[in-house]
Amino acid sequence: MTVATTPVNLTRAAHVGISVSDLDASIAFYTALTGREPVAQGTMHSEPFGRSQGLPTAKLRYATINLDNSLGIDLIQFQDPVGERTNGKANRPGSMHLCLWTDDFDAVYRRMKDAGYDFLGEDYTFIAGEVTPEAALGTRVAYFNDPDGTNLEIIEPKGGFAS
Repeated sequence: MTVATTPVNLTRAAHVGISVSDLDASIAFYTALTGREPVAQGTMHSEPFGRSQGLPTAKLRYATINLDNSLGIDLIQFQDPVGERTNGKANRPGSMHLCLWTDDFDAVYRRMKDAGYDFLGEDYTFIAGEVTPEAALGTRVAYFNDPDGTNLEIIEPKGGFAS
């Protein structure tokens, strides 16, 4: 893929779309995680929309949950064509993660552990000698997956990561 060097200037995110296998289970998961109910739910069946995504058709159910910064989480269950689970790992090219900001890492991490969230490993604090720039030192993160294996992160950013 060749990309032109002319700036396009897209600087604001509108939403992140997450393909799910069971919309109802994913709504329950993300509602519990965010404390937000869906602001929209519906269906779509469109060959042109499917082709816009490189698919022959798109028959789907969806729900949108909005976050405080106006970023929407679009949960999308494709019913036709049904896709295969990616089992995304953080180091696989093309994988992505959704990062959720907290101002009180200890309280959120503890609350999530008590609620049964299964973290992929121990929480981590950025320390000198392992990360640059130094302005990021003290940032805390922890990673977990949604029911379909989508990579998620909680972060309490410090220094340059907090801006």
